[in-house]
Amino acid sequence: MIINLNNQKGLLSLTVLIFGTIAIIMLSGLVIWADAGLKASYRVTDRALAFRIAEAGIEYYRWHLGQAPNDFQDGTGQPGPYVHNFYDRNGVLIGTFTLEITSPSPGSSVATIKSIGKVQIDPSVEKIIEAKMAKPSFANYAVIVNDNVRFGEGTEVFGPIHSNGGIRFDGLAHNVVTSALEDYKDPDHSGNDEFGVHTHLSPADPLPPNPVPLRTDVFEAGREFPVPVIDFAGITDDLTSIKSAAQASGRYFGPSEEEGYHLVFKTNDTFDLYKITEIVDLPNGCIEVLGQQDWGSWSIETEQLLGNYTFPVDGNIFFEDHVWVDGQINTARVVVGAGVFPENSAKYAHILVNKDLLYTNYDGQDAIGLVAQGNMSVGWVSEDDLRIDAALFAQNWRVGRFYYRPPSGNQNRCAPHHIKTTFTSYGMIASNQRYGFSYTDGTGYLNRNLIYDANLLYAPPPSFPLTEGSYDQISWTEEK
Repeated sequence: MIINLNNQKGLLSLTVLIFGTIAIIMLSGLVIWADAGLKASYRVTDRALAFRIAEAGIEYYRWHLGQAPNDFQDGTGQPGPYVHNFYDRNGVLIGTFTLEITSPSPGSSVATIKSIGKVQIDPSVEKIIEAKMAKPSFANYAVIVNDNVRFGEGTEVFGPIHSNGGIRFDGLAHNVVTSALEDYKDPDHSGNDEFGVHTHLSPADPLPPNPVPLRTDVFEAGREFPVPVIDFAGITDDLTSIKSAAQASGRYFGPSEEEGYHLVFKTNDTFDLYKITEIVDLPNGCIEVLGQQDWGSWSIETEQLLGNYTFPVDGNIFFEDHVWVDGQINTARVVVGAGVFPENSAKYAHILVNKDLLYTNYDGQDAIGLVAQGNMSVGWVSEDDLRIDAALFAQNWRVGRFYYRPPSGNQNRCAPHHIKTTFTSYGMIASNQRYGFSYTDGTGYLNRNLIYDANLLYAPPPSFPLTEGSYDQISWTEEK
């Protein structure tokens, strides 16, 4: 057999060429795959770095607000965005963060900070983080009192309660109840000292130094005492600042030279204003017996319309006289202050609510503050089912209703308005003296529902005091 060596050589060369080509293709693919993997790895690393840079931008501005709480222009006095270089610990520039800052809307402390992080090596890689920061207001309680206080049976409270004095609580508390006192002598009866927060609802609490019972039937979230005193002067707003703002905005009203004013809120961002010319007379035998300051009917008999006024842009309305307030708002934020200056306890101005004062929206769009120099009261002729949607403040005296005596024998006394059915507060109550809308003899409002509006914490009414602490981060979102 004759073998053609030339043909064998050609076949071998072809085989080598084919396998060599395959090897080159595979090697090239491997190189491309490795390069793509390396680039992907770099991009993952770059994205992680961009994320850290964006986070640094958020943390930087939280620090900045701690130094300059009212500066939302990054210290420049100019509109943004604001670009900052970002260096590593060796001082090498590795990226930038760009800040877009939205300042709080009127009546809110919530600022929005958007931080865009980029790396120097590949500017196409970026991460975007948006955070909302807010400075809490002092409106973080359903009820806060600067005195000993009693919540009787028929009281239901949705929100935290605090007193700088002692608390007797015989209703139902859905949140924590706190007192600044470890123990105290309850002024409503004689006997030994009792716990700073205690109940007489059967079975009544034992006396100190016995262990404090749990009592979740009364204190669903528990009770704590003693806790630090709350600076009440920081909670009750400075009326002079409301007055100054109202004078600047044109919604300041001086002495009425009559009984006071009646303000009726409307849902079209206006209010009707009346001058009260006569107060309801109390019946014979209906007299003050508890020594309550400025006791009276505090109910309107006759009034005269003064006009219709638009809400001021900054929401500040001030009366240098007593003022009655009711009506309804819709997507509005207002504060009503009442005070007489120079300050004299014999001439304190009061705020009265005898008819419903309502929000339209309960998502934080609506807010009312009522700040009274003296009492924040409900009068004798008030609605049987009364609701007040507002943050209520009695700067020097108390939030509540006066004591109107029940009938006795053939004496009518304070009937027929001595007993009312239900009082509902949606917002918060701050009272310098003992709060109260009912009395132990069954007069006043039989049922009291006190509901805390959590929106007030970061979106309080205008001119409402904020805490001295730092901004809280209340939301965080990775947008990209």
